[in-house]
Amino acid sequence: MDAQSRGRADEIDPADQWVLNPRTGSYELQLGDSAAQQRPKVAAPRRSASVPAAPTAPSPGVPKPRRGDGPPGGRRSGRSRKGGGGGRRKKALLITSGALAFLLVGGATAAYLYYDHLNGNLSVTDVAGAGTGGFKKDQAINILVIGTDKRSGAGNEGYGDKDSVGHADTTILFHVSKDRTNATALSIPRDLITDIPACPTKQPDGSTKTIAPAKGTRFNTSLGQEGRDAGCTMRTVKELTGVEVDHFMMADFNAVKTLSTAVGGVPVCLAKAVNDEDGSHLKLGPGEHRLQGEQALAFVRTRHGFGNNSDLDRIRIQQQFLGSMMREMKSKETLTSPKKFLSLAEAATKSLSVDSGIGSIAKLTDLAGELKNIDTKNVTFTTLPVKDNPAEPEGKKATVVVEKSLADPLLQMIRGDVSLTEVERKEQAAKEAADADAKAKQDALLQGNKAPAASVRVEVYNGGGPRGAASTTQNWLSAKGVPKAGRTGNAPAKVDATQLEYAPNQADQARALAELLGLPATAMKMGTADASAKTAMKLTLGPDFKEPGAPLAAAPAVPALSDDVQQAQADKAVCAK
Repeated sequence: MDAQSRGRADEIDPADQWVLNPRTGSYELQLGDSAAQQRPKVAAPRRSASVPAAPTAPSPGVPKPRRGDGPPGGRRSGRSRKGGGGGRRKKALLITSGALAFLLVGGATAAYLYYDHLNGNLSVTDVAGAGTGGFKKDQAINILVIGTDKRSGAGNEGYGDKDSVGHADTTILFHVSKDRTNATALSIPRDLITDIPACPTKQPDGSTKTIAPAKGTRFNTSLGQEGRDAGCTMRTVKELTGVEVDHFMMADFNAVKTLSTAVGGVPVCLAKAVNDEDGSHLKLGPGEHRLQGEQALAFVRTRHGFGNNSDLDRIRIQQQFLGSMMREMKSKETLTSPKKFLSLAEAATKSLSVDSGIGSIAKLTDLAGELKNIDTKNVTFTTLPVKDNPAEPEGKKATVVVEKSLADPLLQMIRGDVSLTEVERKEQAAKEAADADAKAKQDALLQGNKAPAASVRVEVYNGGGPRGAASTTQNWLSAKGVPKAGRTGNAPAKVDATQLEYAPNQADQARALAELLGLPATAMKMGTADASAKTAMKLTLGPDFKEPGAPLAAAPAVPALSDDVQQAQADKAVCAK
């Protein structure tokens, strides 16, 4: 009988259960305690509400342990074998988690029992239609990371109102670019005055209750108050920023304590000594420290140790902590340690509350696959620009409102999937220069011969244009002498801008169609292989398309971001002041 079924799982470090089988020379997961076993077997777990029985076969997407594999992320002892080692290590699993954590957790092959156990750790919320219902591989991803100040868990009642149902105390909109090269983490101040929309919430009996909207109230009341769940915070963020949220991840105070401990401490730097006797009770001298557990929570909770003791200064401290944790998670020492991997997996899943769209380890792994290659140098923390609430008297300012002149360009950049990092902006400028050169070459090409309209064959698809635009355009082209090629309808996926795909031997047809529709050179996409005589070109109408014959809408210019907008790069360590 294994440790789980004996009720002693909490006393066992999973990393210590990987043992070397002398007969095979490989590591195997041993959950039994018999020293006489030569080939350890994984016993079936006892059925319970939190940990369902493991099936006989692994779940799809979970590879079986292979002969010769070592412990997860670890190293073999004894003589090495050709082809072993790092080549078999799995990619890093990025789990964006908790009140204050975007985690990189090293993924590895493990027994299905433990995989199923991690699934049981997750807390899943049905957000009643809030969000998109799921991220898409060919689109940007927006994840709302919520840290609640609910005082659940041992030792947390000392941080204020122990009976609080919790608020949206720390909220970060994590935007991942469409090409998965960069990300922007937008902090939203908890004391921001905003409107909270009507919010349908799922009740324990399965029914749906709609909570009435609230005008001109603190943002942090979008969670917990009046029975609001994380879906209400998602809806509030959408109305506030214009950004559709795909998923949420939420954790309480325990997340900071357990995750910082699991990683072996988070390095921080202080420019001066801190002694917060009235708040979080943080007491540290100047210089570098490695914080975990209660100290880590005190660091991110303090409002009396840095800056002017405001929530905005605390946000900067939290961003510093997050950046350091991200660097620590990506360090070689963390990703190659079996013990740290399993401790992090356990802590992260116990700390997480997520929406049903990512409510399993398999779904989180799919999300991780989209995020794993983002370099910390291309992750930018920023804060929604705000100013003191003018409705409050001087000397009694407790809330803030959006500073629209600064916030609008920033939000436009996030909605337009424009990176805030200096590295990415330079690369984008280089790409724009290359596109301009390609445009000049295409313009020269389009001045050449073109086919008569009657010989043009094209299929028209709607990839983001007005409703019915594909059939309207096909009929319009037919009236211009272009025969119908057959198919029209919706494209399999939306496109950023209208594009015409054609083969090299269809260049004459492409020139004719471009002239009829007024397509710019940037819309022309020539393939590498010639097409057959009956193959049609493919015209996909994007959001820049208005109606046949009308010039395409110009792409919106990238706004100028003011130096007054707070920014911090995740790869740069700074000392808190």
